[in-house]
Amino acid sequence: MTDVTDRNPAAHWLDRVDRPLFLVTGGFILLFCTLALFSLDTLSALVDWGFSFAARYFGLYWQVLMLATFVISLVICLLPGSRAVMGRMARPEFTLFQWAAMIMCTLLAGGGVFWAAGEPIAHFLSTPPLFGDLSADPAAEANAALAQSFMHWGFLAWAILGSLTSVMLMHYHYDKGLPLAPRTLLYPVFGDRAINGPIGLIADASCIIAVVAGTVGPIGFLGLQMSYGLNALFGIPDGFATQAVVILALAGIYTASAISGLERGIQFLSKANVILAAALLVFMLVAGPTGAIFKGFLGGLGTYFANFIPMAMYRGEAGLFGDPGWLGWWTVFFWGWFLGYGPLMAIFIARVSRGHSIRSIIIMLSIVAPLITNFWFTIIGGSGIALEQEAPGVIASAFEGFNLPAALLAITQAMPMGFILSVLFLALTMIFVATTSDSMSFVIATAMSDDNPSAPLRAFWGLAMGVMAVVLISTGAGGIGKLQSFIVITAVPVSLILLPSLWDALRITLALGRK
Repeated sequence: MTDVTDRNPAAHWLDRVDRPLFLVTGGFILLFCTLALFSLDTLSALVDWGFSFAARYFGLYWQVLMLATFVISLVICLLPGSRAVMGRMARPEFTLFQWAAMIMCTLLAGGGVFWAAGEPIAHFLSTPPLFGDLSADPAAEANAALAQSFMHWGFLAWAILGSLTSVMLMHYHYDKGLPLAPRTLLYPVFGDRAINGPIGLIADASCIIAVVAGTVGPIGFLGLQMSYGLNALFGIPDGFATQAVVILALAGIYTASAISGLERGIQFLSKANVILAAALLVFMLVAGPTGAIFKGFLGGLGTYFANFIPMAMYRGEAGLFGDPGWLGWWTVFFWGWFLGYGPLMAIFIARVSRGHSIRSIIIMLSIVAPLITNFWFTIIGGSGIALEQEAPGVIASAFEGFNLPAALLAITQAMPMGFILSVLFLALTMIFVATTSDSMSFVIATAMSDDNPSAPLRAFWGLAMGVMAVVLISTGAGGIGKLQSFIVITAVPVSLILLPSLWDALRITLALGRK
């Protein structure tokens, strides 16, 4: 007798979907968009309260968690067990370039361009409170600005995205047969109750909602920023129609990439991204203020290393549970963003890192990728600081009002072939966001299905995030802004899910070293 699933191909992928998880996460998208459309003020009030609560009562815990994750990952690299190859593959599934490209592009997203231009100049114009008043020393002011940017996008940010959690997931999934899902990170604490039952559902739903918030936000902001850039460069109207077209075009690109899978679309888009980024990097390095870039990178790194612990643990006047103030808008915001991405990014890394040793995974994530990111920030943001020092106001006036795309265009248009360079940077930003979005569509589908999720499920999440972005920008920038703030709220449960990795990744590595 022929089974019904053999006659109905759609039944195959539907049967593999965790339906309660699908309904909870899908329901969140519907509820958030509905509230934004009908009462943005109510949504804003709820998100602002949640953001304030998370920043005040979990900020210190997040700072400790981020720092501890990085330190423990370095300790693991020194253990004999770190030589163990993970994923039950003798050789890596992807070449070194393909592997590194997919990892690098997945995190950086739009931050790799707009924040790289905006954050260093923001800290240069308003020195982070830890460093006090440096107005009498422009060089120290520039170094402090770059160092603070390095703190937010460097070692700690990258380490939380999989240096410990990837070790856990690869061990439990490939060696023990447990699901490649966030709930598996709670297995050391709750055992089978984490895998089967409400604990696992809550864990998976929290992580997926965090990633949806963290991915839709950049998609929406890309629409706003690209619309601004197209207006500035080509005179195209900067309005909802342009923003919606940009987002829907982006959704089409990354959804097609996610459907084609890791071996084709995702790694191809990542490779194209890295090649274009490298070409622009070399051009800006040669045509831009070369000496200032290298001086800024070395000076920024020196300040970063010298003040690493004070910056990582800076509390200012917040104390234990006081008003986070500056921290809430900068460090705590970024920590919430990266923590929210943590478990699903670890799923992606676990999926693409088969055949690599624990040591190579950690070195790539916790050392190599952060240093590359820091240099990239110096080339873009450091150039902006150098231009501002030479001609005060040339970047600051464009950046006024925290206008990230204006800061980028001010930097690129000050370079030789500025118009072409600006167009290429806008294209690069779109590809950056696409590489993150296709990877996250893939891992969301993985978390609620299996490690080879169906094309329809991948397509659903890709298109759903694009539609959600369009719906939210129809309410104005406020809807997207509140979603960006919402990821800090979702980071509260997600940061608790990450906690067991502090001891269990170490335990796994020690056990592998005894074999």
